[in-house]
Formats: sequence, structure tokens, C-alpha cells
Amino acid sequence: MPQLVRLYIVSIAIGFALALLFTALLLALDVATLRHLVTATRGGWIAVLMLVVFHTILFSGVQFGIRVMLMARRDGPSGGLRQRIRRRPAPALASAATRRR
Repeated sequence: MPQLVRLYIVSIAIGFALALLFTALLLALDVATLRHLVTATRGGWIAVLMLVVFHTILFSGVQFGIRVMLMARRDGPSGGLRQRIRRRPAPALASAATRRR
């Protein structure tokens, strides 16, 4: 199995675990009376299933992105040229209304 595919499957598994934990915490802490809404309606389990699925997509995507960015190689110098920026104040022209007395 290619390394990138294996990494993606592992990221999905970690994202699924995080999604289950996050959804369980949402229901346990009754955020925005979500637990009451889920238990009081007939199709409440569909809402919980959708929460788990969409949180899995979100958390696995973030996990995969972080892991791919951490795989970057540092062959050359990093950080740029570190040149100083000299700031010169720009003259500001302001017109003032004058009255003759």
C-alpha cells in the first residue's frame, strides 16, 4: 500500500475517533439543548449520525493536512533573507481653512 494512502486511512481513523468524542461531548454537555432535541424527536438519531459523519470529514481533513505539512523536507535555508525594512515617515499635507478678520 502506498505511504500516502496509508496516511490518509490513518487520518480518517483518527478523525472518526475525534468526531465520536466531540459529538459525545456535545451531547453530554447539552450544548444549545442539543441532547433534548435529539431525544425528543423521532429522527434524532439521524441528526447524531450526521454530526458524526460531518465531524469525521472535518477532523480527518484537518488531520491529513497537518500530517502532510509536517512531512515537508527542509533541504535549504529556511526563513528568508532577514532583511531589515527601513521605514521613513511620509510627509502628510493638510489644508487648513483660514478666515480673514
